[in-house]
Amino acid sequence: MKENVKDLVLAIVTPLITKPEAIKLEVTELEDFIEYNLSVDQEDIGRVIGKQGRVIKAIRTLAYSVRTSNPKKIRINIID
Repeated sequence: MKENVKDLVLAIVTPLITKPEAIKLEVTELEDFIEYNLSVDQEDIGRVIGKQGRVIKAIRTLAYSVRTSNPKKIRINIID
């Protein structure tokens, strides 16, 4: 399950940015959540967030819609 969401996020984010080698996506499993901490190059943060947060909101919507057998919620964070 974690790998499905991780692959989905990476597949969406990679074409958006100019420095794909700087992508880091760490997965942390907490008691109630599975957190995906996304880190990109400083120049690319705006591309991932988008105007008024539209791009990251769309990425989150897609990630949340992945059907899983795990009852934990998914949380996607952008790390500076």
